[in-house]
Amino acid sequence: MLKVAQDNLTDEVKPETAEQLDALVTEFAGTNTDYYRKTFRYMMAAPGYRFTLNWVAGLLGPIWFGARGLWSWFLATLVLETFAYIQIGSGLFGDLGRESRERAESIAATLELRHQQIEAAERSGSSSIEALKRAASALETALGDAQAAAAAADATGLKFVVFGLVCLLIFKFGSAALANWTLEGQFTKWRSNRTLAHGLPLMRLIVATCIFLMVVCLSVIKFAQPDALNVLKTFPTDRNWRLVVGDGVQTGFDWTKTAGRGFFDNLTFGMRTLLDWIEVILVQTPWPVVALVIILLAYLSAGARVAIFTGAALAYLGLLDFWEKAMTTIALLGAAALISITLGIPLGIFCARRPRAFAIIRPILDFMQSMPSFVYLIPVVAFIGSGKPAGVIATMIFGSPPVIRFTVLGLQQVPETVREAALAFGATPRYLLWKVDLPLAARTIMAGVNQTILLSLAMVVVASLIGAKGLGEDVLEALQYAAAGQGILAGLAILFCALILDRIVAGKPAQ
Repeated sequence: MLKVAQDNLTDEVKPETAEQLDALVTEFAGTNTDYYRKTFRYMMAAPGYRFTLNWVAGLLGPIWFGARGLWSWFLATLVLETFAYIQIGSGLFGDLGRESRERAESIAATLELRHQQIEAAERSGSSSIEALKRAASALETALGDAQAAAAAADATGLKFVVFGLVCLLIFKFGSAALANWTLEGQFTKWRSNRTLAHGLPLMRLIVATCIFLMVVCLSVIKFAQPDALNVLKTFPTDRNWRLVVGDGVQTGFDWTKTAGRGFFDNLTFGMRTLLDWIEVILVQTPWPVVALVIILLAYLSAGARVAIFTGAALAYLGLLDFWEKAMTTIALLGAAALISITLGIPLGIFCARRPRAFAIIRPILDFMQSMPSFVYLIPVVAFIGSGKPAGVIATMIFGSPPVIRFTVLGLQQVPETVREAALAFGATPRYLLWKVDLPLAARTIMAGVNQTILLSLAMVVVASLIGAKGLGEDVLEALQYAAAGQGILAGLAILFCALILDRIVAGKPAQ
């Protein structure tokens, strides 16, 4: 069969001749090259998986995969084989009846206390002696059951060993059956990318062996004999370290707040001024005017259906007395979203044209999106204080990453051929940006704007914790007083605000 496959492959291999392919396999395999040349030819003669057994890989298991640089397979087989070794170790020298014995010891201590109580009751002639005797009898029965359960658990050691051996044999057979297939896939990738792992270097073999032995030994000891090594039960630490680090962070916050007092005061003043102007437009302007403008904006942006829905949603907000708080919420959201978009799109353009700068900014964006929203409130309150400006800052931090990321993504997806054509016709960098890049990336950028607005609205309830007014207050009060009905109504008001903004920003669907 191998001979036929080799003859067929000689005609099928396009990039290299059979001799060149043999040389590549020799270079890639490093050891046992004759075996891998024949095996790879057999496997490459037909697409898909072809069954072969690599007994060395089956015997070594994860060590073989790690030594070959197949680290994902190394982790998978390591987890499976560690599970099997834990079963074997637990059966051979594990304390299987430990939990039942601990329960029996606890029952025995309680039973001893009951006996003492019975003796005291007999001396005093108490009327509770019968109840104490019944409780003692029940405890004696429970003690016997616990001791029997401990003995039965200790007797199951052989079952654990057999189960572990069966699992280990199955896992090792699977490793042997998959080893050549995974290695051949690595070889195929290596032919076009020579930086991938290949060969069988001693250092990789040592690293894989050390990791395997450490994981298996420590896991078996921990599960079989939990009290053997106390260091495996709890991480070695000292609570004073946390206190010292916390004090250092607090000192840093205090110094920053003192040194940057002027900056933070000006920032607060600017946020408050922007909020006041937006609230004048949305809150103090007569409600029919605001409602009419929003409905017309929805009609012009997304059509008649969205305008009708917007009118119905605004009617809901007004009839249930949510109008003023809804406008306050939209003012806070508008201020945060306006700042995020105004700063985010230029920053995204800058990062799209300078990959090194984006490599520095990307971890910051990851941090901003990964940090729980409540954690934002700690530094914001420390530097800004409570109130609406703090709510705007917290909302802006939470909502700004999407518009930056989507701007970078949209500009990176602009076809290079289109840009080259524009440059060939004499386009200047400014013309290229405004007339080519931004129009082609506009849909992606608007998706980022949409996500920024919705994420900012998601911070409404959280921002209410630090004094930001609006619909978040009603939801927070409903949570505090378990007023489910009022909380649902306020939540629907926030939902309608989100849907109105989403439909207006998204515009009409593409035909």
